[in-house]
Amino acid sequence: MTSQEEPQEGLSTLTKVTGPSSWSRVSCPCCISSHIEPLVLIQLAENVQPITKQWIMSMISAPVKAGGAQLLVHPGEDMKGDMIVVAAPRCTLLRVTEDLGLCKTYQDGNMTAFSFEDRDNFCNIDNMQQFLTLAERQYIVKHELDSMRAMEDQRIPGIPAPKGKLKARESILQKLEKAGVIRNITPLHDQKLLLALGKQWYSHKSLWGQPLDSIHAYFGGTIAYYFSFLDFYTLSLFPPAILGLFITFFLPSANFSNGNKTDSEPTLPKHDDDQPSVSSYMVQAVFSMLWSTVFMELWKRRSAALSYHWGTFNLAEQFQEPRPGFHGELSTNPVTGRLEPLFPEWKRRLRIGVVSVPVVGVFLGLVVMGMAGFYFFERLVSGWHKASESYFTAVLLYLPSIAHILYTNVLGNIYRNVALQLTEAENHREASSFDYHHTTKVLVFTFFNNFAVLFHIAFFKEDLPLLRKRLSSLLIVTQVVNQFTEVVVPFLVDRFLTSADRNLKEDDPDVDHLQAQGSLPAFPGLFAEYIELLVQFGYLSLFSCVYPLTAPLLLLNNLTEIRTDAYKLCKLFNKPFSAPVANMGVWQLAFEVLSFISVMSNCWLLLLSPQVKELTEDAGLSSSKVLVIAVIVEHVLIMVKMILAVMIPDEPDWVRIKREQIEYHSMQALKKQVTLSTNVNC
Repeated sequence: MTSQEEPQEGLSTLTKVTGPSSWSRVSCPCCISSHIEPLVLIQLAENVQPITKQWIMSMISAPVKAGGAQLLVHPGEDMKGDMIVVAAPRCTLLRVTEDLGLCKTYQDGNMTAFSFEDRDNFCNIDNMQQFLTLAERQYIVKHELDSMRAMEDQRIPGIPAPKGKLKARESILQKLEKAGVIRNITPLHDQKLLLALGKQWYSHKSLWGQPLDSIHAYFGGTIAYYFSFLDFYTLSLFPPAILGLFITFFLPSANFSNGNKTDSEPTLPKHDDDQPSVSSYMVQAVFSMLWSTVFMELWKRRSAALSYHWGTFNLAEQFQEPRPGFHGELSTNPVTGRLEPLFPEWKRRLRIGVVSVPVVGVFLGLVVMGMAGFYFFERLVSGWHKASESYFTAVLLYLPSIAHILYTNVLGNIYRNVALQLTEAENHREASSFDYHHTTKVLVFTFFNNFAVLFHIAFFKEDLPLLRKRLSSLLIVTQVVNQFTEVVVPFLVDRFLTSADRNLKEDDPDVDHLQAQGSLPAFPGLFAEYIELLVQFGYLSLFSCVYPLTAPLLLLNNLTEIRTDAYKLCKLFNKPFSAPVANMGVWQLAFEVLSFISVMSNCWLLLLSPQVKELTEDAGLSSSKVLVIAVIVEHVLIMVKMILAVMIPDEPDWVRIKREQIEYHSMQALKKQVTLSTNVNC
């Protein structure tokens, strides 16, 4: 599929230091190979005793039935060292590939759900580096490490109680991490492949195009989907950016003063009274509603095509093992019959209702307090400007907005950490449930934190000049902050803080790179990146009719964002584990919700524009008639949006046919298996 077909020459340092004979072995004859590929580095605490390290290695290499991971392990330089290197035998890779429901290329050239029994009919089955991507192989190792469970109550050798006491069915990996025995688990970089990917990606001179297949092969599904969405979203910004520039510089504007403004409200400089004409409002509002709908529908088609191409559109839905952070009383699961920790659902709901909801409410209250402070200082500075009408006070008019933007950003960062702790305390059994509740908390706060002031200005104060000024401040300040954190800070870190390590590698080409990889900071995840895109999408789809330059500013920001995100991922952080995924998950739903809200937002912004108010007054329409007309227009546009969503299928026909073929073949295989079983019993 990608350049991943080559052997991992970039990890040859380990072989030089240790040699292949030091690896643990498995009894399966199909897994005997002279080439062993190191995939994952486990870093231990410096004071870990050799007996503890030996026990950890024995559990990693133990069979799954004995609670182990059935993987290959290597002690690094020696048993006294603080690292363990992990590889995966062929049988484990193939078994977990089937368990995950990954699709691979069949002998007829089509993507088919992998079956261990039918493995000989799949392409490249004899070469794991061609059959599975590097990211898939490394995720399988992490998946098996997470699945290690103590089969009975026992004590970890070399660790005193209570830290070293393991209960039956307790996660071994989580226990070791909590006890401080394991400091870090990192998928290993292949320096040769990473260098080649960097040249294709962030070092590429062209402003457009990303090597998505290579990104997926090296960094995995979650990373590849983010960059694919960022790429698709940035490309889709060109039409609204062109329209915004045309409206701003070529269509006539209307000069007006906001008749609803009181003496206590901000008085803006005269240039802020130049607003888009009514025709511009209508064109931008209708275009934003239609664009957001078409964009999301086309992205879903693109996402479906990628999931087929990357073999993840048929991921298995199964009763998962409890996630590593889950805890409870040991008992028999009534569904699976397995002995595992159980936690009553009523206790989880109680924690959500008594703890999580009130804490989220407190933070929403802090958002309201920040909004009140913004209005207070806005009124104060406006009074100064009204009294002096100087250029200095005109500049000060933007100060409350800038201060409030910084306040919301700091509050958002604090809340994200609190939301993670709240979700941990809720004790969700499945990782998918944990991710859903965590993301939902962050999305609720993010929407309120970023858009509450804008909605209040637009629909309660009905002050569109202030809304325009506020939106422009948000976009400009956010871009300045983003460019500093996304470009300047990574450059300084790479230029000065990592120069010593780079010089060491150049002076000694045989230096062991394993410890150097583990010393990098952990990748913070894509949460903040998706939040940034979601807020961008909200500004554009909800309020761009007020400020047409929204799309051009976002386009300029994202052209830089693609390269800087790639640079940071490749050079400044440890490589992250990335699970196979079929789409963006709950983030896709969040974008669709904003797309739906944009219909209502743009309709009412159009209604509130002073030009439309003047037209309705000249026509002699009462406020009730105007309201009825607005509601009718809103519902018509919602119907148009729904018709568009129905007319554009969520997946291309060829993907739908491939998916139905896989479902049909799976049913046929199940019938055949049932028939054979019946004949044997007879």
